[in-house]
Amino acid sequence: MGGRVREPISDHHVGQRHLDRLVMLSDGVFAIAITLSAIEIKPEIVPGQSLWDAWKFPLMVYFLSFVLIGGVWAIHRRIVAHLRDVDGPATALNMLLLSMVALMPVVIRVSFSHRDPESINLLVYALSVAANYTCLAMFWFYAALVANLAPDVDRRLAWSWLLSKLFVVLIFVALAFYAEEMRVAALVFTLAALALRAVSSRMENAAKKDVQASAAAPPSA
Repeated sequence: MGGRVREPISDHHVGQRHLDRLVMLSDGVFAIAITLSAIEIKPEIVPGQSLWDAWKFPLMVYFLSFVLIGGVWAIHRRIVAHLRDVDGPATALNMLLLSMVALMPVVIRVSFSHRDPESINLLVYALSVAANYTCLAMFWFYAALVANLAPDVDRRLAWSWLLSKLFVVLIFVALAFYAEEMRVAALVFTLAALALRAVSSRMENAAKKDVQASAAAPPSA
């Protein structure tokens, strides 16, 4: 015990430990959210109703939620994979995202309370998904473009990924307006989302071409 070497821990190792703990906590919250979504499947059997009629709506909402939560997790995984470190504001934004993810089972329960796809359930569902992707966008914007926690990512590529997240936000905001029968606002947000997506794709393609050109260029003497 007395002969053990006591080497100082570098700031990089401390930051890496913080990032590792953040990833473990995040994966746990995502897993619990998906599990609770399945637990919330409690169809009401009406006399004379077939088993398929009783289960088709709950299963549809569950699998849609599985895809949405899984999509948020996949984007979150890509974000943290590019981070070298994590600081206080990034941790706070990540916790805000996890709070939105944890609410998804509650949103599913609200969705089961109405069967009309244009009632309050669609509005709540759309706003919940928009909130999740807004938190993702805020997390990535701060980490990559403000705090420079992902220095290996080209800034144009970072902006492209940010716009792709905002594209999803605008799509679901448009869906929320549609649920409220505000068709003009829904159309405006849909067109804005498509414009963002086009700009995002163009920026991503340009960044990738520059990276490929730099890799193919001969080293300078």
